Amino acid sequence: MSNWAILPSWILLDEPLRGWLREDIGRGDRSSAALCVEQDTWAKGHWVAKEAGVIAGLPVAERVFYLLDSRVRFEQQVEEGSQVTSGTVIALIEGPLDALLTGERVALNLAMRLSGVASLTRQYVEKIIDLPSQFVDTRKTTPGLRLLEKYASRVGGATNHRMGLDDGVMIKDNHSLAAGGIAAAIAQVRRVMPYPLTIEVETEDLAQVEAAIAHGADIIMLDNMSLDQMHEAVQLIRAQRPEVKIEASGNVTLETIRAVAQTGVDYISSSAPITRAAWLDLSMRLR
Repeated sequence: MSNWAILPSWILLDEPLRGWLREDIGRGDRSSAALCVEQDTWAKGHWVAKEAGVIAGLPVAERVFYLLDSRVRFEQQVEEGSQVTSGTVIALIEGPLDALLTGERVALNLAMRLSGVASLTRQYVEKIIDLPSQFVDTRKTTPGLRLLEKYASRVGGATNHRMGLDDGVMIKDNHSLAAGGIAAAIAQVRRVMPYPLTIEVETEDLAQVEAAIAHGADIIMLDNMSLDQMHEAVQLIRAQRPEVKIEASGNVTLETIRAVAQTGVDYISSSAPITRAAWLDLSMRLR
């Protein structure tokens, strides 16, 4: 797990967690209400990984149960970011039976989703672990889940890109088109943006790279370029403005990421670990 994978504050997370519980519970958990006829029936159990992967989201799962009943005890048996094998017990749980049954689906759904993101992210990161390039996520996230998916990405070892539009300035192709070109776009943004935000410019060819260099971009993104184009663009930027950071983006896969890193870019961004991650199969078993 990355040392910088910091779980967002419960001040931010409790409201959506309660909303997701309300969505699932609706007018009441009819199954649990019918079966848990005795008040405070106590149950114990464990969570198990049913396939290999990287675990993320256990503190979130614990919070789901806490919001239902603060007496629930959820004890992690592995750390966030741990690589586990199929059959590994990842948590122990005990508490009022109705709370365990009512919270099971929401808690598992979140942990399975976040563990899937962390697992695929780890695969990308490990492809370039010995190279200086950093793997970066994007804003292609599930609406409502950005804070947690970005957290899971960090657990997997990635670096977070912008959390939102207010995090930094990125001049993309449509921005440049609207402004009348990269030079005009940078000039307009620089007049109004607050300190200390940086300006990143998306480029698709060497002419746009040269414009971004000439007009003071802080970060230059090489978007959907061939490896040969990337090599040439990196050499051009390093020769003229070595302090500028370089990001490669577009159609990065597990098969191509290492070759992209070897062009000398500082960052490689991809939405795949979030948009294409399969959920990691986890299960709660009571006794």
